[in-house]
Amino acid sequence: MEIQLHIKMNERLFLRDPEKSELGRKIILHSIQLIHKNGFEDFTFRKLAKEMGSTEAGIYRYFENKHKLLIYLTAWYWSWLEYQVSFHTQNIEDPSIKLKMVIKLLASTVQDDTRTDHIDESCLHQIIITESSKTYLTRNVSQDNKDQLFKPYKDLCAVIGSIILECNPNYKYPKSLASTIIEMAHFQNFFMHNLPSLTDFGAHKDELEIISFLEDLVFSSINKT
Repeated sequence: MEIQLHIKMNERLFLRDPEKSELGRKIILHSIQLIHKNGFEDFTFRKLAKEMGSTEAGIYRYFENKHKLLIYLTAWYWSWLEYQVSFHTQNIEDPSIKLKMVIKLLASTVQDDTRTDHIDESCLHQIIITESSKTYLTRNVSQDNKDQLFKPYKDLCAVIGSIILECNPNYKYPKSLASTIIEMAHFQNFFMHNLPSLTDFGAHKDELEIISFLEDLVFSSINKT
């Protein structure tokens, strides 16, 4: 029997831990499906309750509002991705190869992780690409930051930044480059499928080209120093 993967979440993100009940896990499962299908703007707890065959009141017992739910989903994804980065790089000694592995993980299509039966990581990845910036482009970003709601994203950037410094200890901008890699991987993926004239990959929709572009961008920057 495969061991289930459990990721500890910031308790400020929820009113009741959704991982600890069948209803909570259903909320996570169906919210990912609905947001992936219709987008975050169209997503409401009323529609989620109807999809689940439950009540809005039941959902509100777990999450204060849909924005907190979106932050929960993105924070979970960043923590899961940090785990993937650590797992796939743990036996790689060459920092350049390690960094290339990170770029590949960031820019490649995500496969569903069978150890998390209530979360479809492939759908969640698409939500991250299209919706994740909405978690922090708000007036409440400072307070949310004080509550450490974005810590998983910062932790992932710190891990990638440390690998960048392994490649070049004198590089001055490891955290900036780390966050740039993540966001650029998402932007280029989105542009490739939706606004192809903003990329050089739109004609063939080839993720390998995005990976090559990011490698060129990153290592040209690192090797300049």
